Amino acid sequence: MNLKDAFRVQNKLQAVMLQAMDILEDRQNILKVRTTHLRSKVMADDQDVVVEENASSEYAGHANEIVGFLMEMMGEREKLSRAIRDAKSRLTLDLDSETGLNRQRQALARTFRSMTALRSSEKNIPGGGSGYRFNSDGNQVTYRCDARQVVTIDFDRKRVRALAAALSKQADACSMEMDKCLVNTEVDYVPPFDLNDSFETILNDVIERAADGGNAGA
Repeated sequence: MNLKDAFRVQNKLQAVMLQAMDILEDRQNILKVRTTHLRSKVMADDQDVVVEENASSEYAGHANEIVGFLMEMMGEREKLSRAIRDAKSRLTLDLDSETGLNRQRQALARTFRSMTALRSSEKNIPGGGSGYRFNSDGNQVTYRCDARQVVTIDFDRKRVRALAAALSKQADACSMEMDKCLVNTEVDYVPPFDLNDSFETILNDVIERAADGGNAGA
């Protein structure tokens, strides 16, 4: 598989592990509740009754298998991470660093483009101004007047526009180079499932393989 598919498998492994961890964090899946009604303490000739609560979850009673599944998926993540690291070491660029740098280039280009969209302007604001005067009693009071507002671009628009264009061009070129790396770089790893398989399918397949292995060993 190539790097692009390897990252997809990495995301799938993370997703199925999170689902399995959610199962184990649900108490009804990992605890049995048994209540003994101590009837004999009230009625000497009566017998105690034991009631076991039945969990509604389909995963109740399978905690050990799911623990095993999680450890196997953890092993796959470690194996895949090593394979990805080996594949990246053969690249002519640092894929992780360039990915972060390219995000920053794109963010800067967006900021600079938004700056160049601004325009100088001038407008009258009726009643937008104020002043002070003395009234007939000699007291200072405020009064309203019209105002003229002038907005002026306070940066080098041509330079900022050129920088935005240069950053976008550099980011596009880098993205193309990284895409080539993702598609053309082979990763020595075979996933234990199909990427389109559901969580239930992956879980059941792993549990079945573990059971068959245990039976073979016996």
